[in-house]
Amino acid sequence: MPVHTPASQLEGFLARYSPDVVKVARQALRLLRPHLRGSFELVYDNYNALAIGFSPTDRASDVIVSLALYPRWVSLFFMRGATLSDPNGLLRGSGRQVRHVKLEPVGILQSPPMRSLLRHAIERSPKPLDPSAKRKLIIKSISSTLRPRRPAGNSMKRRG
Repeated sequence: MPVHTPASQLEGFLARYSPDVVKVARQALRLLRPHLRGSFELVYDNYNALAIGFSPTDRASDVIVSLALYPRWVSLFFMRGATLSDPNGLLRGSGRQVRHVKLEPVGILQSPPMRSLLRHAIERSPKPLDPSAKRKLIIKSISSTLRPRRPAGNSMKRRG
């Protein structure tokens, strides 16, 4: 019987998406991880999206930012985004707390305004990250039903 590590489970979740979405997600993870050293990466394979939250603890309530994969795009959610200064108008959303940026193109993560937003989100986290800690990948939940992970015409059925 194969061993299902969190990393292999995440790879399986990613495999359900189109190559273009997976490419953006992998680039985003590569660009985000150096800024979020020591974080817990909390994975939620939810009904609407695959979400990877970066948190100083293993609790969802402490997540600083979350990468969310949809059938056609990837977004970065700032969990306390409503409180962030956003002079460049990158953040979208009107909720009481959360704001997001659609990663089109993913290189936006390297722009000074995005780096500033990310830095401020990390600084404002109620609990600090421990950059000396090793990254921890945790599968927090897997929905039994999912929306299609690929655009119409390219959908894949969920495999158990």
